[in-house]
This record gives sequence, structure tokens and C-alpha cells, in this order.
Amino acid sequence: MTETQQKKSMFSGEDLFRLLWPLLTEQLLAVFVGMADTLMVSTAGEAAVSGVSLVDSISIFIIQVLFGLTSGGSVVCARYIGKQDMKGASRSGGQMLLITVGASLMVTAIMLLGGRLILRGIFGQVEEAVMTSAVIYLLITCLSFPFLAIYNSCAAVFRADKITRLSLYVSLFMNGLNLAGNAICIFVLKMGVEGVAIPTLISRTVAALIMLYFLQKPDNELRIPDLRHLHPDMDMIGRICAIGIPSSVEGSIFQFGKLMLQSLVSTLGTASIAAYAVASNLVMYLYLPGNSLGAGLLTIVGQCIGAGEKQQARNYTKQLMLVNYMMLAVIGSALFFGRDMIVGWYHLESASAALAKEMIVIHVLAMVIWPLSFLLPYYFRASGRAAFTMKISIVSMWVFRVALAYVFVLVLHMNVVSIWYAMFCDWIFRAIIFGYAFFIKGEEAKPAQASSR
Repeated sequence: MTETQQKKSMFSGEDLFRLLWPLLTEQLLAVFVGMADTLMVSTAGEAAVSGVSLVDSISIFIIQVLFGLTSGGSVVCARYIGKQDMKGASRSGGQMLLITVGASLMVTAIMLLGGRLILRGIFGQVEEAVMTSAVIYLLITCLSFPFLAIYNSCAAVFRADKITRLSLYVSLFMNGLNLAGNAICIFVLKMGVEGVAIPTLISRTVAALIMLYFLQKPDNELRIPDLRHLHPDMDMIGRICAIGIPSSVEGSIFQFGKLMLQSLVSTLGTASIAAYAVASNLVMYLYLPGNSLGAGLLTIVGQCIGAGEKQQARNYTKQLMLVNYMMLAVIGSALFFGRDMIVGWYHLESASAALAKEMIVIHVLAMVIWPLSFLLPYYFRASGRAAFTMKISIVSMWVFRVALAYVFVLVLHMNVVSIWYAMFCDWIFRAIIFGYAFFIKGEEAKPAQASSR
């Protein structure tokens, strides 16, 4: 291979594999632990399962906001690395940590002071047993948000430098600790929702401290050596926020819309809530490949843009789209043909189980649209067009997913499955817009904005 050919290939097949497999495994662990939490708490009854599910929808909303901020920091950090400026990359990592921890502390304070009112405002019509479980779970797990912000920020810094195995190993330990804690609290100590909430808090705290330790190690080229990197740098914060805020707004609006739909589901009774919770938990496995590949794209496209290799960024995006479809074929087949056995693990009533199985089938079939709708936007965010994906997401969410769902349920009096039909209309609109922008119009990425100071 000539020197020119080597320069044109920023990521070999081996590089991509080393970057992506830890991300996929880490996502798999997170979803597996979520499923295990639901299975364990199901021994306490459908009210406990429903309460945890309601709070999880709020937690995902908050996590999406934090992920948007870390994605901005990760892209800026990756661009510095593409320019071979490791000092700038370390500085951007410190500013990302400052932003995300500050935001998470504010969210935790809000939840501690007004969590009960927030739950009542969103899910006021649920049964009292469900609400009691939800309040307990929220007040405990909200304490873990600052530690989750630390963990995700540190992981994003290492991911920008293609170091993904570290966060995987820490995630293995964190999730193992969480599962062990769940088993002890629920089966030995006979606790209810507290039995899944307390281990979550402990495991996230331990994981955050471990990641902080590695981020300041002297032998790391990319590191935050002292508190000076955490002093506000408004120019750097501005560059991170230019990508991170639109991504956070997009994620938060998206999750807020899902919260509204969760509230709509809560009007349909405990059977629908339980079916929706279980089906939503299981189809998360379908999102694993895309979410993992998307996180990898932030690094890949960011480094390519930083190095001035825009065409490579597009080529790698196409490759990962193909990988996404191949993985969806495998996971979707497993869910489709194994749905009876898998749903049976949750000990649902017959009506809830039938609804859950129906929702799994239609979701598996609709996933052919998902990569165009949700993997492609990672390319646009990393290449400087986060505002574009934000605008499309907001319009599509409110016009299609939310409005249509309310029409289907409140006007046409359809059941809980119709809420996912509205969601698929949202996917189709996004796929058309993003597919046209990428494949037909062929929008070029904006110039990298990471610069040495």
C-alpha cells in the first residue's frame, strides 16, 4: 500500500471493529440490565413494573439531554484529535465534563424538590399503587444523575480517541454490581422498587469514580490532569454547545414527546401500561446496533472532518448503514420467532401478554425504516449540521408521532398498538428527509471548527 493510499484510509476494518464492538456490547449490557430489572421487579406485581416503567421514561429523557451535551464534546474532541492536537482534545474534554455535571446537578435538585409533582402532572390518572412505586423509584435514582454524567463524559472523551474498551470494562463491572445488588435486595431482603433503585445508584457512583481515575492518569496522552481544565473556557464551551445544545434539544423534545405518549398510555389501563412497558423494553434490542454505530460515527466522522477527509466520512457512514441492516435482520428474527417465550418471562396477565406480542411483531417489521431515520442524523451532527437534525426531529415528533397518536386514541378510540403506528409515520417522514439530504442532495459537511488557541 502506498503512502497516499494509507493517508486516504483513516480507519481500517480492524480499527472499525475495535471501535464499534465495545460500544455494541456496552449497549447490550445496558438493555440487558434494564430487562433484568423489569423481570426482577415483576415479582412485586404489575403496579411495580408500571411504576418503574413510568420513571424510566423520565430518566431516558434526562439521559438524552446529557447524551446530547456529551455528543457535542465528543465531536469537538474528535476533531482536535483529527488535527493531531491532543492538548486541545483534553481541554475540550474538561469543558464537556464541567457542562454535563453542572446540568445534571440542576436536574437532580429539581427532581428531589418537585419529583412527586412532576409525576402527578404527567401521569396523574394512574392507579395509586403505580404512582407510589414511581415516586419511590424516582427519588432514589435521581441521585445517580450526576454520577451518570461523569461516567458518560469520561467515556465520550475516550471514545473520541477510539478507546472504547475501557468504558466497556467499567460498564461490565457496573452492570454486574447492579445485577448482584438487585438480586440481593429483591430476593434476599424482599424489597420492592427500592431493590432496583438502590443498586442503580451505587453502581453508577462506583463507575463514575473509576472513569475519573483513568481520565487523570499521567500515562494517558488524552487526559484531564487537574482542575484547571474544569475552569470555564467560554470559547470552547461555545463550540461544544453549538453541537451539543441542538442535539440535547432534539433528544429532550423527542423524549418529551415520548413522555406525552406514555401519559396517553396511562389512560388506557394497567394492562396496556404493562404491555407497553414490556414491549418497549424488548424492542430496545433492535435499537442496539444503530445506537452503537451512531456513537461510533461521532468519532469516525469527527476525526475525518478534522483531518479534512469529508468523502471518507460519507463512505464510512454508508458502510455502517449496511452493517446496521445486517444486524437488524438477526435480532429482529430472534424477537419475531421467540416472542411467545420471551414475553412469558414477564408473568403478564393474558390480555397484557397478547398486546405485548402484537406490538413486538409490528415493531420488528417497521425497523426497516429505522436506520435511515436515526442512524443518518449522527452523520449530520458530527459534520456540523446538528441544527438541521434538530429541526426535522421537532417537526416530525409533534406533527406525526404525538398528534397522530392522540387522534388514534382519543378520537378514533384505538388501542395502545395505534400509538406505535403513529411512531412509524414519524420514522417514515424522517427517513425521507434525511435520506434525500444524504443520498440525493449529497450535502457536504461544514468545515471543522476545532482550532488550536
